Amino acid sequence: MTDPTEKFATPRIAAGALFVDGDRVLLVRKTYGNRWDIPGGYVDRGESPAAACQREIREELGLERIARRLLVHDWAPSEQEGDKILYVFDCGTLGTDEQRIALDGNELDHWQWVPTTELSDYLIPRLERRLTRAFEARRAGATEYLEHGEPALQPESSV
Repeated sequence: MTDPTEKFATPRIAAGALFVDGDRVLLVRKTYGNRWDIPGGYVDRGESPAAACQREIREELGLERIARRLLVHDWAPSEQEGDKILYVFDCGTLGTDEQRIALDGNELDHWQWVPTTELSDYLIPRLERRLTRAFEARRAGATEYLEHGEPALQPESSV
């Protein structure tokens, strides 16, 4: 008899921090992979996505910040990594904390503010879509459910 739980999804979960300055978002350059991203990373076993976001900000930027609001929840599986659920949290503005950013030197080697109109110059398309939607959700005071960085739910039509 087969175990029915073998069919259950076991996604990798990641959480990222969106910092905004006007029409710009903070990007960090990783020393591996696709290079440009937002601060964040994978959620550890038993850790909530919001707690992981806070931990990653501390580890990567040397700042103590909390996740203030969920902006997007993106179901984004990949052939190489399997099922993935990615959270992007609004972590506010940096203000004077910007001068206190201390990159870990191991995973990250640079950070910069990037206008949302230039995200395609830095990011893979799926991440560009996710961050654009997160930026728009922040501005609208909303939360969005995405699949592969695209809105997956249809709003109700007013009849």
